[in-house]
Amino acid sequence: MPPCSPVCRPESCSFTESSTYRNHSTHDIQRHSVLHTLLCNPLKMRQHKVQGQRNVHPHLDTFRMLCGGKKSYFAATVCIVTLTSMVTLSYLRLQRPPHLPKIIYEVSKCRGEITNSTITPLTGNRTFIVSPYFDNREGKVTRVIGIVHHEDVKELFCWFCCQPDGKIYVSKATIDVHSDRFGFPYGAADIVCSEPENCDPTYVSIHQSPLGNIDQLPSFEIKNRKAEPFPVDFTVCISAMFGHYNNVLQFIQSMEMYKILGVQKVVIYKNNCSHLMEKVLRLYMEEGTVEIIPWPINSHLKVSSEWHFSMDGKDIGYYGQITALNDCLYRNMQRSKFVILNDADEIILPLKHPDWKTMMSSLQEENPGAAVFLFENHIFPKSISTPMFNISSWNTVPGVNILNHVHREPDRKDVINPKKMIVDPRKVIQTSVHSVLRAYGNSVNVPMDVALVYHCREPLQANLPRESLIKDTTLWRYNLSLIMNVNKVLYQTVL
Repeated sequence: MPPCSPVCRPESCSFTESSTYRNHSTHDIQRHSVLHTLLCNPLKMRQHKVQGQRNVHPHLDTFRMLCGGKKSYFAATVCIVTLTSMVTLSYLRLQRPPHLPKIIYEVSKCRGEITNSTITPLTGNRTFIVSPYFDNREGKVTRVIGIVHHEDVKELFCWFCCQPDGKIYVSKATIDVHSDRFGFPYGAADIVCSEPENCDPTYVSIHQSPLGNIDQLPSFEIKNRKAEPFPVDFTVCISAMFGHYNNVLQFIQSMEMYKILGVQKVVIYKNNCSHLMEKVLRLYMEEGTVEIIPWPINSHLKVSSEWHFSMDGKDIGYYGQITALNDCLYRNMQRSKFVILNDADEIILPLKHPDWKTMMSSLQEENPGAAVFLFENHIFPKSISTPMFNISSWNTVPGVNILNHVHREPDRKDVINPKKMIVDPRKVIQTSVHSVLRAYGNSVNVPMDVALVYHCREPLQANLPRESLIKDTTLWRYNLSLIMNVNKVLYQTVL
């Protein structure tokens, strides 16, 4: 795998001293900078100069000595071999975990207090633990999904207690703060630790020091330890239900559309919602469709309902949406063939296929090895109504009737429509909201004639007259099944 992988974005070829390299030495960072120049921008190789004294980078001097001015075949061969060795060794050193676990003491029994909280603060440290996951894609590591202050958190350590011998191993973590922090001081982070080679720990504790007593630290279960056959094909991840959410009718319609299209599981990170919405969620939980993950992030941080720090200077953006999406991705990595990342008012609507299963089968056949499928978001403004399905019993239910909103806004000049995703979770390392940050496969932009994201919400182009909108009745293809299924839910909960 080349050093610019696994990353889907073009900016992966611009070196920055980010938190990804926080646990590497200055020498490692300089080596990676040179390595980046040689591999990602070979035309600038001769212009590259390491800051500081002339011999700060011995590998670069060796390269110049061997390759500079020599014309013989022997010199050329030595040059190529040297460059290849530099590239390989430098890349492997950056890829392997920086600190192997060390035994610090032994106990008769692992007694750490097991925590079941979704968000757990570490004492005296600006770090919040969500959940650890076993990840053997790049080695035998525990990857902890968490939230950290991007400047103040310098060191963390994983404490593993191995049974039955009771040996306590400590491993220094690599702290990788996700790049899509959007200016907020706190952001999603991967806290990655090498596991002991001779044991498969089931629990881990996170501490700011390699010294202490594991019995006094909270203990977290490491999920995904055993690979199992996928029980479901499609799981929808809905992050951060907040603001006393009460759009009941549209939520039920979205849920029933997901089920018609092929979903078996919907995971919702719930901060709060209305009492009526709680009743609806309880029904879906009882039937086994919905899994609720409590998300009390505002008990720990000052949260913003905006996506960028410049719009609302709080601790973390949009109720920690990106952290929730990453946790949902790993939570379902071993139990769902595909994961859909969208909001409750969005539906990935196939145009050429009847459901997601046939659509994804076709897309995978056309794009072998792809990890991520991106679908264009299109606004169907709820301010423009076509009352074709004005069902009287629905009028008493709070929320939007999506069947009456089939006009979408046209594309705006010089504005790229955001995307939502269907991903193979086993090929994704980090995700943001509209794209993945790191993955092992390609990202595919799905053409609009294959599918689009139906997004019924407030208009973005409010001044457009009705005749400027595009009538798109694709949703009506499902009207008979949708109306029948929605009525069943309403009569059990609301009506």
